[in-house]
Amino acid sequence: MSGVERGGCLCGAIRYEFTREKVITSAHCHCTDCQKATGSGKATIVFVPADELKIEGELKVYSVVGTDGGHVSRGFCPECGSPIISFVAEQPGVKFIKAGSLDDPSWIRAQASYWSDSAHDWSPVDMTTRHSTGNPEA
Repeated sequence: MSGVERGGCLCGAIRYEFTREKVITSAHCHCTDCQKATGSGKATIVFVPADELKIEGELKVYSVVGTDGGHVSRGFCPECGSPIISFVAEQPGVKFIKAGSLDDPSWIRAQASYWSDSAHDWSPVDMTTRHSTGNPEA
């Protein structure tokens, strides 16, 4: 586990980097908002300290009030639409990188699953990891 991790969108208009050693954790989120935003059964996210993430390019941001009342913003490429990042106003020190946007996501090991009650049979929760029916406890 070493070095700088890089990623970006499909068309290359957005690029980012962070140091792998600074990653807080990674997880799967099965909430219905993440399902809609990814077009999948879940979002696999990497928790990165906000001050460790460097982004080049201008993201388009869509914001909502989440199921639990938090103010969630999702950043994506305005050119190709690739989802890149999420952040929550109530947790300003953390950014959530979409694992699939990494140039090399092979090192990711999801440590938990959230919103397990929203998971579908075709994209089940990994029951060998921690899981909760909502957001993780702070």
